[in-house]
Amino acid sequence: MRILKLLIACSLAGTINLSCNQIIKEKMTESVSELPKAKYEKNINPQDFTTVIEGDSVKFYALTNANGMEVTFTNYGQRLVSLYIPDRDGNFEDVVLGFNNLKDYRAKKNFYGATIGRYGNRIAKGKFSLDGKLYDLAINNNENHLHGGEVGFESVVWKVVEQSKNAISFSRTSPDMEEGYPGNLEVRVSYVLTNDNELQISYEAKTDKPTYVNLTNHSFFNLKGEGKGNVYDHVVQLNADKFTPVDKGLIPTGELRDVAGTPFDFRAPKLIGKDIETDYDQIELGNGYDHNLVLSEVPKNREGLTFAARVVEPTSGRTLEVYTSEPGVQFYTGNFLDGSDIGKSGNVYERRGSFCLETQHFPDSPNHPEFPSTRLDPGETYTSYCIYKFGVTKN
Repeated sequence: MRILKLLIACSLAGTINLSCNQIIKEKMTESVSELPKAKYEKNINPQDFTTVIEGDSVKFYALTNANGMEVTFTNYGQRLVSLYIPDRDGNFEDVVLGFNNLKDYRAKKNFYGATIGRYGNRIAKGKFSLDGKLYDLAINNNENHLHGGEVGFESVVWKVVEQSKNAISFSRTSPDMEEGYPGNLEVRVSYVLTNDNELQISYEAKTDKPTYVNLTNHSFFNLKGEGKGNVYDHVVQLNADKFTPVDKGLIPTGELRDVAGTPFDFRAPKLIGKDIETDYDQIELGNGYDHNLVLSEVPKNREGLTFAARVVEPTSGRTLEVYTSEPGVQFYTGNFLDGSDIGKSGNVYERRGSFCLETQHFPDSPNHPEFPSTRLDPGETYTSYCIYKFGVTKN
């Protein structure tokens, strides 16, 4: 039984976290030894990720599966650094954007591969009310709050609490009023790399005061390989009949608009580049795709997670499928990359050289009571699940 399935079962049954964690620990018993000769060594020296920041140790971690897939992390920002998957001929490429050293991650304000919190996406004017009290958050995206603030979860050191050959868990406590959010928030995020070529991600959080939480992963994908041109030729399918239109600050207006007849209709597979320059107000406001899609409730996979998206890169045959417990997914096409970042392999990260599929609740939900709620109260456990499943198409 997969660890993710155990987590979902525990959550649905209301099982005490201690027993769930014990089950997970028993499943993560493979010993961690010296890392074998690894694919990441082509571009990365783990020592370039080893340091101490304000008394906390930062290190580099790698997971592998029986098929040769490999995913690496740093506990700085809990960032997914590299992800090697095969093409239809068995050739492996790193398909996520990022840097080959900690210095660049710290020097550049970006979200490559990071866990985002406390709140993924934007909150209007950096304000929300909770039980009659107004809270002011950090303003870091024009006049709005984005991805947790100036020092979000992407810019802090996480503890590694469990690790095996194919799984790892991170945790931290976000202190009361960090970046303006109320409550001490205890967070745990676990990753499992399965032999079905799935990267399973599970999130848990608890608070001692009412607060808002919306966690996600912000990996930038290019299935041809990181830094290998734009993603216009990727074919995308999104399981969404509606999306949330935005204003000029990319804040949802509150409308749920039908995708039919718009560039946002990906219900049938479509090239990313087909409508990305269309004369349409939402494309112009987002400078491309940078919008929340409202996911349909079916179909679901065997773990009961909703199918969110499928992406195919025709030349390599690589595919990505996304499944989630969340009601939405942010589809972003790297519109604000400008060629100033040089990636792990020495390639320039050009505009629209990647895409993101961030499973989430809707942006600015605290200010839209008509949206699914992101409120978390003491005694409750926030849970969220995401699967990135990789494969290949036939010739």
